[in-house]
Amino acid sequence: MARNEWINGYLEAILDLGANLKTQNGVDTKMKLEKLQDNVKRDKHFSPTNYFVEEVVNSVDESDLHRTWIKVIATRNTLERSNRLENMCWRIWHLTRKKKQIAVDDAQRLAKRRIEREKGRHEAAEDLSELSEGEKEKDESQPVSKISRINSEMVMWSDESKSRQLYIVLISIHGLVRGENMELGRDSDTGGQVKYVVELARALADMEGVIRVDLLTRQIACPDVDYGYGEPIEMLSSPPEGSGNCGAYIVRIPCGPRDKYVFKESLWPYIPEFVDGALSHIVNMARALGEQFDGGKPMWPYVIHGHYADAGEVAARLSGSLNVPMVLTGHSLGRNKFEQLLKQGRLSKEDINSTYKIMRRIEGEELALDAAEMVVTSTRQEIEEQWGLYDGFDVKLERKLRVRKRRGVSCLGRHMPRMVVIPPGMDFSYVKTEDSIEGDGDLESIIGRDKALNKRAVPPIWTEIMRFFTNPHKPMILALSRPDPKKNVTTLLKAFGECQALRKLANLTLILGNRDDIEDMSSSSSVVLTTVLKLIDRYDLYGQVAYPKHHKQIEVPDIYRLAAKTKGVFINPALVEPFGLTIIEASAYGLPVVATKNGGPVDILKALNNGLLVDPHDQKAIEEALLKLVADKNLWIECRKHGLKNIHCFSWPEHCRSYLSHLEHCRNRHPTTRHKIVPTNEEPMSESLRDVEDLSLRFSIDGDIKANGDVDPATRQKELIETFTKMSTTNRKSNTSYSPGRRQALYIIAVDSYDTNGNPTEMLPVIIKNVMEIAVANPGEIGFILSTGLSLQETKELLNKCQVNVDKFDALVCSSGSELYYPWRDLTVDEDYDNHTEYRWPQENVRSTIMRIARLENEDDDNMVEETKTYNSHCYTYIIKPGAKTRRVDDLRQRLRMYSFRCNTVFTHAANRLNVIPLFASRAQALRYLSIRWGMDLSKMFVFVGEKGDTDYEDLLVGLHKTVILKDSVEYGSEKLLRSVESFKKEDMVPVENTNIVVSNGYEVHDITAALKTLGIN
Repeated sequence: MARNEWINGYLEAILDLGANLKTQNGVDTKMKLEKLQDNVKRDKHFSPTNYFVEEVVNSVDESDLHRTWIKVIATRNTLERSNRLENMCWRIWHLTRKKKQIAVDDAQRLAKRRIEREKGRHEAAEDLSELSEGEKEKDESQPVSKISRINSEMVMWSDESKSRQLYIVLISIHGLVRGENMELGRDSDTGGQVKYVVELARALADMEGVIRVDLLTRQIACPDVDYGYGEPIEMLSSPPEGSGNCGAYIVRIPCGPRDKYVFKESLWPYIPEFVDGALSHIVNMARALGEQFDGGKPMWPYVIHGHYADAGEVAARLSGSLNVPMVLTGHSLGRNKFEQLLKQGRLSKEDINSTYKIMRRIEGEELALDAAEMVVTSTRQEIEEQWGLYDGFDVKLERKLRVRKRRGVSCLGRHMPRMVVIPPGMDFSYVKTEDSIEGDGDLESIIGRDKALNKRAVPPIWTEIMRFFTNPHKPMILALSRPDPKKNVTTLLKAFGECQALRKLANLTLILGNRDDIEDMSSSSSVVLTTVLKLIDRYDLYGQVAYPKHHKQIEVPDIYRLAAKTKGVFINPALVEPFGLTIIEASAYGLPVVATKNGGPVDILKALNNGLLVDPHDQKAIEEALLKLVADKNLWIECRKHGLKNIHCFSWPEHCRSYLSHLEHCRNRHPTTRHKIVPTNEEPMSESLRDVEDLSLRFSIDGDIKANGDVDPATRQKELIETFTKMSTTNRKSNTSYSPGRRQALYIIAVDSYDTNGNPTEMLPVIIKNVMEIAVANPGEIGFILSTGLSLQETKELLNKCQVNVDKFDALVCSSGSELYYPWRDLTVDEDYDNHTEYRWPQENVRSTIMRIARLENEDDDNMVEETKTYNSHCYTYIIKPGAKTRRVDDLRQRLRMYSFRCNTVFTHAANRLNVIPLFASRAQALRYLSIRWGMDLSKMFVFVGEKGDTDYEDLLVGLHKTVILKDSVEYGSEKLLRSVESFKKEDMVPVENTNIVVSNGYEVHDITAALKTLGIN
């Protein structure tokens, strides 16, 4: 009921906070359960409440129940009070039952997924454990006594690398990104990641050998934000004069609604649009940098680095289009958040997915893992406990693959990205030189006997903290965190309160965020602060503990400085600390550290050697560690010196050196083939000269080479004669106006029209003829591409059958994007495209695995058979018998990742056929490849599709290209095998409103013409 809605908030808070509060021993409650029961017995009207108290209260916290009880009892009207209590009772009962059901379902789902993942990884490990023939011979001839370190090949980046000329692309899409006056904390999307990527871009641009760094983000031009976020380019750092470098820039790419600020959960449908815009920028920049630094040869990015899941997917798509190594930094991970939300029990899986688009985010992260050469993490805990949750990564299997690569042994088509720990860099420019010098003159100015004699100004926050202390001369134990139960501040306070020796030697300062009124804070924060005040009262810590209400972000360095001048200690007692940025900040001011042994502090203290690790659950261990550092001045001085000496390990220059060194190591395993761009000012080539261009590109490979590297003239003459002879005998029709790079537009026909048995219908030839008829008035200005799930042989048979000349097409994209042919070159395959997509293609190793994992349980073995007639080296095709059941695409991808295979799977022919193709091959990626190769703007490409199609249909709808959906042209599609019900939705892939998509009234010439006019084509 509407009048009882206020109760729901209290009851949900009870369920959410009860478990945490029960673990806090010693928290006084105003009324115990027995007292509540007595109160109920006094009022015999409320029988539902009796059930509420006796049956439900046991699972939640009594103090919160008491607060809720008091608010209800305050209702004067007896009948209304009775109704409210009854509703409260049933609300708690339903929430408790729902929470238990979610927990059971979650446990079952996790168990099932864990079994499937372990099965896949076990089988992959078994395959890899079998020695290859070469390895057997090696073992027989000379046994290996010791395995060398895996990372021994990596050479650290140094100043000698200044001769390198590197172009680096960083991507961070969401939030408000700018170089100065960052609005950190304005919303959940604009936080630490924004600061991190901006500082990383600046730091990389300052490194020797780096000529330009571009940070790509979303352009936002709406009245709700500053106009600067709509500027296309912002300079982050200018290069030194005479260096020849270009510096670092923020480049803002239009993406999604132009006049609206879109939060990251809603950005997913616009990812392909951002990819296309970023691709255009990178191609133009590669051409410009090549003109400036490399004699006109395009200078492609050294690496493309995606930050967070959304930018990770963008980087994966760009990496596939450009054949450039990709790096990923997760920052925070979807699977980890998903598991935490499920454990809370407040939201079902469906609610979490709809609110946070969590399944779409996880798929973006999995795709990024597929394409990533390297994943940058902050700690080892992130690798093992967070990335270990993903289908595409396993710690043990990744190490086994690295060992095989190190030995030169085949990995049998399997791949996993390299995980490296590179702690975030920090800017220590704000640390003043006097902070590392002994002395407490500033301190004496506020605690000295004659304050009037010392007029030296001190920070206001010092005065604010010192007013709490009876004896401010004592060393300060400093804790700085949010008032969050996970930060474990209450255990620290108990340790301090119960250790008399520690209380005599030191004061305690708790910086727990900012507050005006505890009652106005969130429930979890208010509970922590209330508990802190109660503990201070219990142990009578007045005059020994400071807990200021307010502090500014710019005052944090002053707080560290004050603790250091009192010869104090910094402590981070969190139950789990993913990284531990405050530990590094405190160490920069010379503070020894006591930190949790769970998470990132382990790596930090190993590097700094300036403190002690403790079990955050062990109150006695916390007491002893603090007492040891405070009481032993020699130990305190030693820790301080170690921290100041080693703090450079966490500086930005050190971070960048480690980062570039790991990149260099990873690039040694990445293909070196790069795109060749057709010059934009090239004149149209005649038919008779087409192969001369190709021949000139092959001379350096096919011709006889002299000692000095020149081609032998006789061989060159022979090749020319043979080429012209071949062209003279060619019976192709001449078209002097032809040149793919000079087309005004490209029409891509991608209609997947099949009957219920998977056979092509008569509709496709009709559509081809109708689309071509539109371009008759502009011969040579419009080119045609046929994009299909059919093989080349099947495509040729279909075109011959309907009497469509194959030479009318500029290109044929066959087998779901795994093959690219040029009819104007005698249907020769694009070998560059083959080499481009072959990266991580497992080839024969995946053929038998597909048959095993695609079939559902209890299905007959012959329900899926391999199609050998359409076989090619980059596409394995499987026929699905009528009525047979098979796994959906998302399930197939998940299982392939568990086996460490990186592939694309596409159901085609009205779900009667499955194509397994390389990771970087698809019909959408083929268009991006051609746009680069031919210098054709993607906005000049028009894709014609039906209302449904193959399972890659959605990829053809999105991006900068224009899409015409031909109504009534396709009767049967394959979408039923795309995603399960529990996965993300179509609206997470395709924007609900998209001006680049038009639906025609039919497929006739006048229908198509009208649709093109809507898109601005007359």
